[in-house]
Amino acid sequence: MNSGTRFARRPGRLPTINKAIGDFLDAIRAKSPATRSTYATGLNAFRRYLEDVGIDSELDDVGQLPRRCLQEFYLHLVDRHGRNRLATVDTYLSGLSVFLRHLASEELIPHISLERSQAQLRRVKVERTYRTPQVNPSLAIIVETANRTRPGQQPEIRILRDRAILNTLYATGMRRTEVASLNRIDIEAGHRDEAIITGKGNRQRVVFFDQDALGHIAAYLEKRDDNYAPLFIKHFVTGKPGHRGENLRLSPQSIWLTVKRYASVAGVNASTHDFRHLKATTLLERGADLSQVQDLLGHTSPEITKKIYAHYSIEHLRSAFDRFSQPLSEALQKPHGKR
Repeated sequence: MNSGTRFARRPGRLPTINKAIGDFLDAIRAKSPATRSTYATGLNAFRRYLEDVGIDSELDDVGQLPRRCLQEFYLHLVDRHGRNRLATVDTYLSGLSVFLRHLASEELIPHISLERSQAQLRRVKVERTYRTPQVNPSLAIIVETANRTRPGQQPEIRILRDRAILNTLYATGMRRTEVASLNRIDIEAGHRDEAIITGKGNRQRVVFFDQDALGHIAAYLEKRDDNYAPLFIKHFVTGKPGHRGENLRLSPQSIWLTVKRYASVAGVNASTHDFRHLKATTLLERGADLSQVQDLLGHTSPEITKKIYAHYSIEHLRSAFDRFSQPLSEALQKPHGKR
């Protein structure tokens, strides 16, 4: 790892990193115990990171802190904890951010520009947030596992519901929150192959259902003996259903758990969001352009679609280049007029 340029050591003029951290925690003693504990935990993680890049917090002074320590520490945390624990990453990062501001106010780190560091961190976060997803080609196996599940293994109504959920995810690429918010009237009890939904950012868009999804939805609703509004509901639960069955509406977390349950049976590691990536990939590989994918998946900005799937545009351009370009050798073989 390139930890960045450091100041030359100036013995006696700067505190060691450990001493500076201790002074910082003492300076914020008026903060709540929870806040001080959060910062201390983050800075302990930062010390471990420094050790990994060859900096001894006990012996090295703050002049040895890397210029890019904020963004490099962020990348270290993401690699260590994974993208599913970004809340933990941000918690640890907050301790370092406040610590660096404290050092800057004491004029102890003139080699580190906090403004530049924060700007670089924002860029790194965007790049990491919208990196190209790894597409899981085994999602069809999960759906087929649900389709092949027979009554007796669990109640039939739940099996029918789960089939409808998984086929809907596979066909539409909807977010789990969007699937949970569907009402039976949206698709006329399985007789309408499109629906207008309100997605992320309160943006409305049309989603399309294929015949497989509609068939499973219709079978599920036919088995139900209620007139509740939600398309997907909890079964075999106690308590009042609420107005039009709203208290029984299946939650986004339950949608996620449904995918996880059948994925486990199928021996596949997947989540609800993988269905969105698969849908986008399939559309692009079959000729859809980025703007169409943006509209179909409900990305709030075309920039998001470009950042995630731009490599497909490059592949399509490369394919067009290879297909339609004329090599020099081929051009020379064609007859030309006399000179």
